Amino acid sequence: MLTILGILFAVAPAVVWMTIARTRFVGFVIGGALLAGGSLLVSVQQGWMDAPSPDAHLVFTVLAPVLIACGAGLEGRHEESPSPEWIPRRNGAIGFLGTQFALTLVVGLLYALMISEGADAPSSEVLPTWPPGITLVDEGTSCGSGGCYRIATVTSEDGLSHLEIIRELGLQQESCRSSGWLLDWRDVCVGARDAGKNVTVYASWGY
Repeated sequence: MLTILGILFAVAPAVVWMTIARTRFVGFVIGGALLAGGSLLVSVQQGWMDAPSPDAHLVFTVLAPVLIACGAGLEGRHEESPSPEWIPRRNGAIGFLGTQFALTLVVGLLYALMISEGADAPSSEVLPTWPPGITLVDEGTSCGSGGCYRIATVTSEDGLSHLEIIRELGLQQESCRSSGWLLDWRDVCVGARDAGKNVTVYASWGY
């Protein structure tokens, strides 16, 4: 269900533009740009592109109306005054895009408020890809005074030592990277340690 809603969110500006476009050339150019942006957004939603989804939605929601407004402006320079039937379509488009922007902004602000309270743990996507021969035994989350974090326990099917497992994972040292562009200013840090019987891989927030 969420996947369908995400796709509808991504293609909605292109559909809106189709209802108000008045020229073939500008219509195809702006429509193609909106569809390309929507495709990139869907790629982020599905995890095919490594980008923060909340930020991507916010950027798309801001840029899509700007692109549509530019297209309408270009058409207005080369076309006669719009027909009376076009005015209600334009007003409906403005209302729809304004509502989409307002909802995205509200959800974005709620998301920013939630992460500021440190109530969430990093997602599984930030953990490294397990190399052949290294098996995930258990994964979970935990919270403490320093915030919430994700823990994965791994072991080797090939008899590697714990230090060799950590080396295979490329986590001899903890590494940190930015978690987002606009809404999420935190760093996510990933590391590994010898936990005795197994190797523990962790992901935590850094500020």
